[in-house]
Amino acid sequence: MPLTLEQVFQEEWGRVLASLIGFLGDFDLAEEAAQEAFALAAARWPRDGPPESPRAWLVTTARNRAIDRIRRDRTLAAKTRLLDVPEATEDEMDETTIPDERLELIFTCCHPALELDAQVALTLRTLGGLTTEEIARAFLIPQETMAKRLVRAKQKIRAAGIPFRVPPAHQLPDRLAAVLAVVYLVFNEGYCGRGELATEALRLGGALVELLPDEPEVRGLVALMLINDARREARFAGGELVLLRDQDRSLWDADRIGAGRDALERALALGGRGPYVLQAAIAALHVEDPVDWARVASLYAELGAVTGSEVVELNRAVALAEAGDAEAGLALTDGLDLDGYHYLHATRAELLRRLGRAEDARQAYDRALELVHAEPERRFLEQRRAALESL
Repeated sequence: MPLTLEQVFQEEWGRVLASLIGFLGDFDLAEEAAQEAFALAAARWPRDGPPESPRAWLVTTARNRAIDRIRRDRTLAAKTRLLDVPEATEDEMDETTIPDERLELIFTCCHPALELDAQVALTLRTLGGLTTEEIARAFLIPQETMAKRLVRAKQKIRAAGIPFRVPPAHQLPDRLAAVLAVVYLVFNEGYCGRGELATEALRLGGALVELLPDEPEVRGLVALMLINDARREARFAGGELVLLRDQDRSLWDADRIGAGRDALERALALGGRGPYVLQAAIAALHVEDPVDWARVASLYAELGAVTGSEVVELNRAVALAEAGDAEAGLALTDGLDLDGYHYLHATRAELLRRLGRAEDARQAYDRALELVHAEPERRFLEQRRAALESL
């Protein structure tokens, strides 16, 4: 069965746009040409039927539209090199001749010269194909604000001469870490309730695996996202947050968990022991029954040594408590400098409750409630605090 235009858009937008940016060297012109090509497809394909090679048709149409626009506006002197390019035809440009420049595009979007919020927005706009309105809505900011953010990011790329290329080998580890961080940030925004962003992050992760198949951290990130996303439907019930141990496992997506474990095994086979591989290994343990909490705590210790993160240490404290040593978990928690992080106080409250220190637990819940923003988490903490009255 032929793909619908919506499916073609989801699968091909990033490839088409990356190819056009590589050819034109201009984000805005490439995006306008791609939009025109998809709009033309929406008008013609239902009537004439889809072409044999949708991607080649879209790239060819968009390139020719862009060249026509440049010819109409000859004041764009910097682009006159394109005026001598003859119009392309589908016969000349099948999918095997169209370069896949998505890797160059994502490294450009995630260049360290750009602010993190701009990296995220530009990645979603270009690789994900989300509209400015959709991105703004997902991040709960006005559309005008997001539009300005995207314009500034594109201007920065142009003004700073940020190259459209994969960085050289000696820069790749740091730059890849930035790319993975952006994709994971997008996923976490979706995991907290905006499901469309989680879906986009998984699609971006799949594209990265396709483009960098031998990078263990890429597969580790995909494994981590798949395993966590498999529990999405069980994380909330009636709008309320449900703890992992209380989740209805029948709502978990077993196929997605299996795919995540496969990705993790491949990452480990590639020698991966980086932060995303370790987090994926922890996530895989969390969906076992029973959970080996001592092993989870051990992996968190290894992850903490790699990252130096106090948030990781906080998670290790939870694992130690779940393994039966709430005193050790509380001692570790009390040594962390995370006073502005509501999870620290929520964790302390739970550990204090387990140790029978109800008044101290109430104070910890109060501090967590001062800091929390998400309403489902606020209601959850209020319920836990109210339950202390019975102690």
